[in-house]
Amino acid sequence: MTLGREYFESVYGESADPFRLDDNWYEERKYALTLASLPKQTYRRALEPGCSIGILTDKLAARCQSLVSTDIAPAALAAARARVESPHVSFLEWSLTDEWTAVSAGGDFDLIVLSEVGYYLDEADLRAASTGIVEHLEDGGTLIAVHWRHPVADYPQTGDRVHAVIGETDGLVRIAGYSDDDVILEVFVASTGAVDSVAGIEGLV
Repeated sequence: MTLGREYFESVYGESADPFRLDDNWYEERKYALTLASLPKQTYRRALEPGCSIGILTDKLAARCQSLVSTDIAPAALAAARARVESPHVSFLEWSLTDEWTAVSAGGDFDLIVLSEVGYYLDEADLRAASTGIVEHLEDGGTLIAVHWRHPVADYPQTGDRVHAVIGETDGLVRIAGYSDDDVILEVFVASTGAVDSVAGIEGLV
């Protein structure tokens, strides 16, 4: 069963940083891998579901002209707003299981970042969310997914299963990936055909 608002309100009620996002090298390294894996230098309009306390949000803001970051825990959103000082970032209380109207009012996205959020959804909700992502990701837009690979008793799915489901979604082409014992990262492009490499886009090959 998908984990909902009550679960995360409880988690953030016990700690301001329950996932230790702000105090370990694992997270800092993962953020560096995420940013380095983005195939474009800058993005016009990005969506970051599950922004938590805004650490990755702050880093993404430097690469995006406009960024919509969301969470379903009010305490997390308050912390993210306090951390990120950018007029180009907006925060909303929203989940991947909610209607897309609230986040898509400004148009489609050319970047969607799924960082440590997919395994909170059960498989049916994740498949529906993946379909919604394709519908709201413009042609040629980037989807990057990054997830912890170790099993967690509370979570409906593992990170590996999340990536398997995303990889089965029509309209996405996988262009890059990285994995080790702890983390899996994959980059997809919204396309139904061949996709140019970064060097190809830059005219280097």
